[in-house]
Amino acid sequence: MDIVGTFAELVGRELKEDPDRARDLLLFGYRAKAVADKVLPDRKNPRSKQAAAQSVMDVIIKALAHPEQSAMVSLFVPGEPLSAAGITPYSVEALSCYLTGTKCEKFFLNLTAEEGIPETMCSFHRIFLGAAESNLMPKPRFTIYTNLACDGNMMTFPYLKRKYVIPGFFIDVPYEKNKEAVEYVAGQLREMTVFLSDMTGKAITKEALKDAVNCSNRASLNYQRHLKYQKDHYLPGTLTGDMYGVFMSHILLGTSQAERYTELLLNDIRNRPKCSGLRIMWIHLMPFMQKSVKKLFDFSDKAYITACDLVYDGFREQKAEDPYEAMADKMVYSAFNGETQDRIDRALEMAELTDAEGVVIFTHWGCKTTIGASGLMKEAFEEADLPSIILDGDGCNPENTSDGQIATRLEAFMEMLTERRTLSGKNRGRIII
Repeated sequence: MDIVGTFAELVGRELKEDPDRARDLLLFGYRAKAVADKVLPDRKNPRSKQAAAQSVMDVIIKALAHPEQSAMVSLFVPGEPLSAAGITPYSVEALSCYLTGTKCEKFFLNLTAEEGIPETMCSFHRIFLGAAESNLMPKPRFTIYTNLACDGNMMTFPYLKRKYVIPGFFIDVPYEKNKEAVEYVAGQLREMTVFLSDMTGKAITKEALKDAVNCSNRASLNYQRHLKYQKDHYLPGTLTGDMYGVFMSHILLGTSQAERYTELLLNDIRNRPKCSGLRIMWIHLMPFMQKSVKKLFDFSDKAYITACDLVYDGFREQKAEDPYEAMADKMVYSAFNGETQDRIDRALEMAELTDAEGVVIFTHWGCKTTIGASGLMKEAFEEADLPSIILDGDGCNPENTSDGQIATRLEAFMEMLTERRTLSGKNRGRIII
């Protein structure tokens, strides 16, 4: 019996009659899952992955149950000011992942199709918009978003700001990377802090922001240290668990939960035995619902993901003394801002750190940035003698992907990497997939 599928149908029926009851039902399911994971955790999952699951679940429950204490944010909005303000941030990607995890995504995708939202748009945004249009998603306190990384933000957030009639704050990150751009963004972040104080009635001191930034830096240092063990240590997990890392390294940065997660991550991998599995580097989001990909990576010691560029970019040290300049510098010099070469250079740095043997470039449905950059990335990786494969798919709507085709291509890629390893030390030449 498909319990999750049955639950989704119940939510769908309630959604048509009473969105509030549908939200209550969804909250009941999430709370029950949270309790079950605490009482009877999956022992195959290391403590760090369990902690991440609990932290992100807590965010979703608070966002749905206590919208007056929550803010709707885009993924690359700095988490530190929100942490200092005591606000729960939730992103397009986070909420949509959970709706997909309960197999409810089809209701919201159908609704956005009926509303005329193009199917070529990112599925994360379409599910998020559908949840808002159905009135399942409660009215948040306010919204904060940025143009960094995702062009879908520039449609989704202004639209929802008007729909809910809520205050909003926009952070404009220039394409150019220089001192002037950092100063410009730092000025906006100072204004954002005033905005947060006005919204919450809580004064946010520079010392509180410094504490949050220092917390982020400690988390980043733990994460970087853990990556060095990825060269020959395998930390069991799932694609879902790896996806949690995206949220821990962005919207939850500056919180004790993110720091604790990285402490556990470092401790977990230190205590793992060495492993001879294929070391795979991942570019972009994980298709955590795609059966063919899960089959290859979930709790597999034959091939494992050493690092993901989204997480790597998030867990990056902020060196400036001034907290506003530190956060601004991180946004401006993000690998996801500016030219594709910056993202390539950061990925090659990550590959060297973890001794990656191959790269999966996942071009998520509707993400024009990654789709457009994928060919340049592949060419650069191949020139660096790092085999790569471009996978076209959907990070949260498995129906947009041919499961059989992905399985065939990924298995062939893994076989090629295995053969390449046996030829170590010989003139292997470039291998194109």
